[in-house]
Amino acid sequence: MNKQQLANKIWASANKMRSKIEANEYKDYILGFIFYKFLSEQEVRFAKDNDFTDADLGQLKEEDAETVNWVQNNLGYFIAYDNLYSTWTSKDFDFQIANVRDALSAFTRLISPTHKKVFSGIFDTLQTGLKKLGTSDAEQTRAVSDLLSLIKDIPMNGRQDYDVLGFIYEYLISQFAANAGKKAGEFYTPHEVSLLMSEIVAYHLKDRSQIEIYDPTSGSGSLLINIGKSVARHIQQDNCIKYYAQELKQNTYNLTRMNLIMRGIVPDNIIARNGDTLKDDWPYFDENDKENTYHPLHVDAVVSNPP
Repeated sequence: MNKQQLANKIWASANKMRSKIEANEYKDYILGFIFYKFLSEQEVRFAKDNDFTDADLGQLKEEDAETVNWVQNNLGYFIAYDNLYSTWTSKDFDFQIANVRDALSAFTRLISPTHKKVFSGIFDTLQTGLKKLGTSDAEQTRAVSDLLSLIKDIPMNGRQDYDVLGFIYEYLISQFAANAGKKAGEFYTPHEVSLLMSEIVAYHLKDRSQIEIYDPTSGSGSLLINIGKSVARHIQQDNCIKYYAQELKQNTYNLTRMNLIMRGIVPDNIIARNGDTLKDDWPYFDENDKENTYHPLHVDAVVSNPP
């Protein structure tokens, strides 16, 4: 699916949802479900790479502590078979909005302790917003079913020549801004500008074997992703780029993490904070133990998209 086809599908769906939610909130629902689908498919691939068959997937149960720990240790999270995206959309599954509520609650509970910073709260915006999709469970079920059907066709296997999540985010922001009589440039930076910045930074870092980059206003995370791709062309080994990100808005901070994870970046290389860069910028510290964990952050590049 190319960008124009994807844009047409998303905008048609957004128009359909306008009677239920504000237009600028729509992106939070679609991006949240896209990410949940990605995590579900990643777990299924992992299981099948380790000799699970389609019939064996039913063994992915929360009650099986050994299997839960095995998946958590490798992926950082666990999703039971009944909560997988593919289970929701299967023909013989009677989908209800309660399935989503239960699944998101279970996801939070089953995050690996070592991956709390990466995954904790990542579905909060989606979880708290479900009630806006209708006044009854039946209305909410129909709205989410339509979203699941749309998202089923959106590519997210990493083979596209563009950042799918970033594109959807920027496309919807630009459409909403245009409808409100505002310039889209007030909300995001055109992709071409981001690519130019990335190539400049990559040129100056091309002789290094380990790179740390920081975006103090990370938005959708697209700039960090573009810089990582540009820098990676000059480095032979994998997983040698560490990404630091800070974002003020909770839902956009969640999107930063979603996007970095979906691009195949290992969780240990993602350090993200939900904070105000102007008031509470790094040095980095653990919010629960500031005095003992406060230390300066030294990086190879600090980057930020201009408005």
